[in-house]
Amino acid sequence: MSSLQRYIFRRILQAIPLCLGIIVVCFVLLKLTPGDLVDVMAGESGGATEEYIAELRAAYGLDVPVWEQFRSYVWNALHFDFGYSFRQSAPVLDLILDRVPATLFLSMTALIIALVGGVTLGAIAARKRGSWIDEAISVFSTIGFAIPLFWVGLMFIVIFSIRLRWLPSSGMVTVGADHAGWLATAADIGSHMVLPALTLSLFYLSIYVRLTRSAVLEVQELDFVRTARAKGLSEARITLRHVLRNALLPIVTITGLQLGSVFSGTIVIETVFGWPGIGRLANDAVASRDLQLLLGVFLFSTLMVVLINLAVDLIYVILDPRVERS
Repeated sequence: MSSLQRYIFRRILQAIPLCLGIIVVCFVLLKLTPGDLVDVMAGESGGATEEYIAELRAAYGLDVPVWEQFRSYVWNALHFDFGYSFRQSAPVLDLILDRVPATLFLSMTALIIALVGGVTLGAIAARKRGSWIDEAISVFSTIGFAIPLFWVGLMFIVIFSIRLRWLPSSGMVTVGADHAGWLATAADIGSHMVLPALTLSLFYLSIYVRLTRSAVLEVQELDFVRTARAKGLSEARITLRHVLRNALLPIVTITGLQLGSVFSGTIVIETVFGWPGIGRLANDAVASRDLQLLLGVFLFSTLMVVLINLAVDLIYVILDPRVERS
């Protein structure tokens, strides 16, 4: 087994107890919540009898000791059975998987915009250090870092949807639209994507601007960059082939963290823009007191974050083999 294979195997082994810990935390939260599924159903039905409540508890497995419920919960979670949503009369996993593509589409688009825009602006600010361009980019990143995203989203809706009528304000597709072909459908989805993706990317773009600028300035002072200049290489080639490649290492690390936060932190954006993703599903679960669905979303999101961070660690090893050797 090579050192890279050993590293991958070790990281997978480290992820297993973390995933089990997440499952345990979800069960504890489920038990600490006042009342349970049957209490909610009985309270909303009004005239539920004791016999009916007992039948419901037996049907949902709530009439057995807690340790048996825990064993059943862990066993079901390991088999990706997150329970049943009585509000929407469907398995929780089916509801989540139905919303995953929309959330992935939104979060990945926003992250790509933030990554490309942030790295570009950060590199420009580093090249123009001390100039008015550097100052303007710094002010822009500070504003983007500090301003609340929900306020930005509402202002985008007011300006571009209500006043200018350039872009739709909510949803993923135009309801009832008869699209002539996949190109028209893609254009319609793209127009709905613009405002939420730009809003979500603003905060992360500001982070990448600051990180890229500081990383590029640090790498530019290293010996191999001065050697490249002494060899007569152009500044563009030095920046692209030497400076940016080494400056990308901390950016990759931050990107791994941002992937998880973007994926699991779209609740506000999806609620503001009516985007049919996991974040809005979680918000609806809170509003309808659907605890089983809410914990299923939490468990699924955290497991996805663990897998994403594992993938980023492997990418980091490819970019910097010193991590593997250490």
